[in-house]
Amino acid sequence: MQTRFILIKIGSVLDPFQLPFVQRGLVEVLLLAIPAGLLGTWIVLRGLAFFSHAVGTAAFPGLVLADGLGFAAPLGAFGAAIAFTAGTAALRGRRGGQDAVVALVLVGCLAAGVILASDVFGSGSNIETLLFGSLLLVDGGDIALAVGTAMATVLGTALLGQHWLRAGFDPTLAEASGAGVGRFDAALLGLIALGTTAALTVVGALLVGALFLVPAVTARLVTERLLRWQLLRARWVFGCR
Repeated sequence: MQTRFILIKIGSVLDPFQLPFVQRGLVEVLLLAIPAGLLGTWIVLRGLAFFSHAVGTAAFPGLVLADGLGFAAPLGAFGAAIAFTAGTAALRGRRGGQDAVVALVLVGCLAAGVILASDVFGSGSNIETLLFGSLLLVDGGDIALAVGTAMATVLGTALLGQHWLRAGFDPTLAEASGAGVGRFDAALLGLIALGTTAALTVVGALLVGALFLVPAVTARLVTERLLRWQLLRARWVFGCR
């Protein structure tokens, strides 16, 4: 009798996973664990925590445009993220520190988003949903974007990871070792923008930075090896212990 009761309880726990939207959400989280696990380590190593948070928030005007003009939200968000990244790179070296540049461009993006939402399109509940996200709203397009993001992140880490690692420990030595450091950094920032865009549907623009940053910082406390750091980071994104 007790065994039957336990089996019934287990069956009731697994019942939600028979629903298609729950299955899509599970697949989405599994896929996002790959770019979040890899990119999170580079974000912490390269001191890009503020940038990773800001690029998600800066996607707000792109979400407003997508909602107002009727095209895909990830496309608008990615366009805004790339514009934010390009603006940050263009102002770097002309202003103060890197965080000051990020803050300056972020304020401009937020102001543009507020103007578009209030005065141009009058956006409402759709924008609120995209700001906070929902795992139950994942569709086939979101899964395809997560697959592409995972593949791009794995490829970028395999090809450029040694350059990102070198620059993370000694930027001066990385610059002296040869040309192309700026291009390597641009590739990393672009991947962060892509990963942020892929995660917007799940966690929203306001919390997307936490998905990439918090597990990476936590995993860093228990390991000093980069590969183990990345593996732990990916596991903890998915919720494993």
